[in-house]
Amino acid sequence: MTLARKATLIIEGQEPVEFPIFTPVHGNDCIDIRKLGGKTGLFTYDLGFMSTASCSSKITFIDGDKGELLYRGYPIEQLAEQCEFLDVAYLLKHGELPDTEQKNAFVNIVKTHTMINEQMVHFYQGFRRDAPPMAVMIGVVGALSAFYHEAEDFSDETHRNISFNRIVAKLPTIVAMAYKYSIGEPFMYPRNDLSYTANFMHMMFGTPCERYEPNPVLVHALDTIFTLHADHEQNASASTVRLAGSSRANPYACISAAIGCLWGPAHGGANEACLKMLEEIGDVSRVPEYIKRAKDKNDPFRLVGFGHRVYKNFDPRARLMQKICADVLQELGLEDDRLFKLARELERIALEDDYFISRKLYPNVDFYSGIVQKALGIPVSMFTCIFALARTVGWMVQWEEMIMDPDLKIGRPRQLYIGVPRRDVPQIVAC
Repeated sequence: MTLARKATLIIEGQEPVEFPIFTPVHGNDCIDIRKLGGKTGLFTYDLGFMSTASCSSKITFIDGDKGELLYRGYPIEQLAEQCEFLDVAYLLKHGELPDTEQKNAFVNIVKTHTMINEQMVHFYQGFRRDAPPMAVMIGVVGALSAFYHEAEDFSDETHRNISFNRIVAKLPTIVAMAYKYSIGEPFMYPRNDLSYTANFMHMMFGTPCERYEPNPVLVHALDTIFTLHADHEQNASASTVRLAGSSRANPYACISAAIGCLWGPAHGGANEACLKMLEEIGDVSRVPEYIKRAKDKNDPFRLVGFGHRVYKNFDPRARLMQKICADVLQELGLEDDRLFKLARELERIALEDDYFISRKLYPNVDFYSGIVQKALGIPVSMFTCIFALARTVGWMVQWEEMIMDPDLKIGRPRQLYIGVPRRDVPQIVAC
């Protein structure tokens, strides 16, 4: 970040005021308005913080116009094709990809922390069987702070590392137990002979009746989904972690807050919405009808999973998931499945129709990841839990970066008050 020039603010009736302009490594220049209130008595009004940089960060960068996503400078497509999820987790945490020795040490640490305290296992019995799995996750993840609180000096790097390793290791166990509880099957304890993702699939799909043998093609597909969702700059849930953490709250409480934010359908529910849309369409024969509706500006129907709020070009994660999706459907012999044929037809039209091309409404990562997860046997109710499992890595790294910022201040957004002006309480006359 460099300071190259200044911006001059001219306010009627006041002297001009100058503010420094920072130039980042990538992205838009930023006007530093931290002293705006003191110098002018004014605040800025930016609903949704669409033009406000809330922090400086070295973790991830998105260029929506180019369709580019970088983790610590590395393009996401290279990482997803050449690395496993724990390689990416190490990269996000430490800033560099691990060598063989570092990776082995990190994998071993994660494997030794996969179990949760046995008392926490009983927590699940306090929830209804039909409770939304995300609701269960919010409670159980938040409760980690009641069991693992001996390493709470967050100025200590060792303590921060312990918190990171624990939550990354335990999230697959927590998610799998939420699923098993919802379907009334016994919990499956972790297996340290399996990889991170294969172990998660064992806990999700295995039973005590027989030994679960993960399919490498399916493990690779889910591992790729984890990598693609590990972090995504300053989205709503990452901002939630930073705002909650700015009070120096326990990191497990911050992650629980982020899970609650991700649960909102406007943030983490897109792939679930994609599957519901496909079910609504129902059959390939009805695709032309729904395409026509999608083009009608007076019709409320919209194709979910096409276009992206951030990417004004093709979502770089979608290109990877497109191939993964094809591999999974072929491996499972599902190319002719009704729902998957329907999805492929929608994909074909979106990539060929001028209406969608001109508006850059390309299939995004949520469109493909929903199809892949359904093919893997993951129920729609668990889609956002899978998202949270992967994104926990990014949340923890965002939290640590914030905690270590020497300029850290507790978050305190301002407001544009439009309520009733000051008034006095009327005197009450006794009867």
